[in-house]
Amino acid sequence: MNLFTKMFGTHSERELKLIYPLVDRIEALRPEMQKLSDEELKGKTKEFKQRLADGETLDDLLVEAFATVREAAKRVLGMEHYRVQLIGGIILHQGRIAEMKTGEGKTLVSTLPAYLNALEGKGVHIVTVNDYLAHRDASWMGKVHEALGLTVGVVLNSSTGDERRAAYNCDITYVTNNELGFDYLRDNMVIYKEQLVQRDLHYAIIDEIDSILIDEARTPLIISGQSGKSTKLYEICDALAKTMKRGEASGEFSKMNAIMGEEIEETGEFIVNEKDKIVNLTADGVKRVEDYFHIENLADPENLEIQHNMILALRANYLMFRDQDYVVKDDQVLIVDEFTGRIMPGRRYSDGLHQAIEAKEHVKVKRESKTLANITFQNFFNKYAKKAGMTGTALTEEKEFREIYGMDVIEIPTNRPVIRKDLDDAVYKTKKEKFHAVVEEIERAHAKGQPVLVGTITIETSEYLSGLLRKKGIQHEVLNAKFHEREAEIVALAGQHGAVTIATNMAGRGTDIKLDDDAKAAGGLKIIGTERHESRRIDNQLRGRSGRQGDPGESRFYISLEDDLMRLFGSERLMSVFNALGVPENEQIEHKMLSDAIEKAQKKIESNNFGIRKNLLEYDQVMNEQREIIYAERRRVLNGESMRDAIYKMLTDTVENVVDSLIGDDQDKSEWDLLGLNESLLRTIPLQTITPERIADKKNKAELKHMLKEEAVKLYELKEAEFPNPEMLRELERVFLLKVIDRKWMDHIDDMEQLRQGIGLQAFAQRDPLVEYKLSGYEMFSAMTASIQEETVRILLHVRVEEKAEREQVAKVTGTNKDTSLAAAPKKRESAKIYPNDPCPCGSGKKYKQCCGRKGA
Repeated sequence: MNLFTKMFGTHSERELKLIYPLVDRIEALRPEMQKLSDEELKGKTKEFKQRLADGETLDDLLVEAFATVREAAKRVLGMEHYRVQLIGGIILHQGRIAEMKTGEGKTLVSTLPAYLNALEGKGVHIVTVNDYLAHRDASWMGKVHEALGLTVGVVLNSSTGDERRAAYNCDITYVTNNELGFDYLRDNMVIYKEQLVQRDLHYAIIDEIDSILIDEARTPLIISGQSGKSTKLYEICDALAKTMKRGEASGEFSKMNAIMGEEIEETGEFIVNEKDKIVNLTADGVKRVEDYFHIENLADPENLEIQHNMILALRANYLMFRDQDYVVKDDQVLIVDEFTGRIMPGRRYSDGLHQAIEAKEHVKVKRESKTLANITFQNFFNKYAKKAGMTGTALTEEKEFREIYGMDVIEIPTNRPVIRKDLDDAVYKTKKEKFHAVVEEIERAHAKGQPVLVGTITIETSEYLSGLLRKKGIQHEVLNAKFHEREAEIVALAGQHGAVTIATNMAGRGTDIKLDDDAKAAGGLKIIGTERHESRRIDNQLRGRSGRQGDPGESRFYISLEDDLMRLFGSERLMSVFNALGVPENEQIEHKMLSDAIEKAQKKIESNNFGIRKNLLEYDQVMNEQREIIYAERRRVLNGESMRDAIYKMLTDTVENVVDSLIGDDQDKSEWDLLGLNESLLRTIPLQTITPERIADKKNKAELKHMLKEEAVKLYELKEAEFPNPEMLRELERVFLLKVIDRKWMDHIDDMEQLRQGIGLQAFAQRDPLVEYKLSGYEMFSAMTASIQEETVRILLHVRVEEKAEREQVAKVTGTNKDTSLAAAPKKRESAKIYPNDPCPCGSGKKYKQCCGRKGA
């Protein structure tokens, strides 16, 4: 402890001093609240809402609102918030993290800020780590809110779209982190506003916040699906492209062409402009494609995919060259950097060109399954206007919470002093000796009826230990990290006299272990850790399962020099110390040097993991900014806004982009590439051919642009005039824009992921991979937005009055990386559930728990 802390107290202690006066005022209102009838207490909600409408703030209402919830909880649940729980509630309202030890009643704490913030009518999300806790807390704590006139909803994995919408429209919604994140992503994939389920992300209270925002931060949420675009189309178009006849244009314009009023003549079925990397179908080529695919008009919007894929196939075959632009190695097409000549693993050409080349080279065409949407928990939870969290252990990760989430951690004192004894680590030479000692210790505790909870890091270790206990004839339960209702039941019973429970460290998190009187008399819950976790926080969670609310208990970790963690800081040196000391077999050593070395190793690993998570966030920040732009544009379409102005801007931007790509700012008019201009622009915007005669009076590029923009706008105005009702075209604009945005964005997600996987190699070229990723990502996003504009304009300028304006999803959701997709229906139990006291179905006549239901016995 440094001098400053000694003199002024810790950060938590200083902050708590500011909160105590508020707590005193809340407690002082107790007699006043007790006098109110149930109806009068409920009426407080209406009063508070009116006061908010009249200009008061949530902070103004805090004292009275907390006192109201405290009284309601006492009446409804028979639970009155302790002073420390009131402190926790204030911390959560302030958008901070409340570190409260296990057993301090965090679930009850959340009712205070949830009620206060729900008064604004914008919705409060209480986030849990699994469905069981979400359902339990909604039906348990939800009673307090309902008694005060608020609505409470719960979102489970099995909830339908309508059930989710209703739950999110409640004042307070209990939901898991996974469901919450996936619903956000799905909402940004819907095609009608009515399909949205969530409201704006207003205020979240995250239970077990370290588990969600630290432990799960490295795994983004991913919705995957089957694209409507079959990879077969690439192969079919490639086969046709290889048989088509390459033609020539009659050359660039000259003054003589202009005098004679000649148009460019095209031969063959397609023309290649190698200088500008453009390929276009001729009139004969268009007819060939229409005949091949049995379609009437290739320019119709419904044939856009065929048109796009044919151009890609021709580009792949006649503009992209093997061993120059790319190489084929191990059944993969790998891009060659045009500047360095180096292979760029992981990088893929965008917009389907890579697939077209794969089809050309007869290797597996990828992207049969696509990532449709993705987001990290870090970026998702940072979207909330305010967020708060609670956990038993967060202080060790405070730096990360501050830097990534802008939240500080306040350590809240326990309601009663902790009398649990935390013993020094017992260190052994080998794993075999360590487990021998663990079993002996369990045996000793079990003999006197003291309950034991054994924490393991892996399922494998828990099963190994279970086998050792079986040989000793010690009855016990084994739990792994898969959470379900029975597991919570077993963990809750782990404090009973004589109980022995082996669990992976995270099993049963969020469930209190209550001691019976005999267990207390025997010394309380004994915690045995069979290995140090790489995070001190996880070790502290295990310890914290014992000694709740002033209960007796003890904890100790058993370690061997063969453990993974010990190997990280040179167990050979420690092994030589053991050998030099002549430590007999099965003898434990407790030494400060060992304890310090373990903690040092843990701090090092924690620091490394923080670095990895921070790096992930920095990379995802690139996608996040792009995601925000795309989702905002989608939302405008969903909200039914007129996209007319946006379409006009796309028209003029397309002209601007094409002209800029072909004509330099200071280029002499005689050098203007009119052939390239016609090829590039007229396929998208069907203007008259741009001849020297037409632009004779244009002095510079700006005047050329102005003329072409005016003509493009007039062309669209003529298209508008074809429609008897302008709203028909407005809806068509929304339909096609949504479809194009979604298809291009999904391709872009895949392209960015490929870029990310290969970008690390930039380090070999003395470049910062993150900087290169940002630069390349920006270029790819710019190319994608230009492509969206161009394709939307092309569709709308060729659309016909009789065209149906029906929205459709461009890809079908097939699942998620957390297996919580709505696409997968919940599995139903085929037979009735068997409870512990039911007769065993094997016919033995015994109870199920004493027969086939005995785990590990």
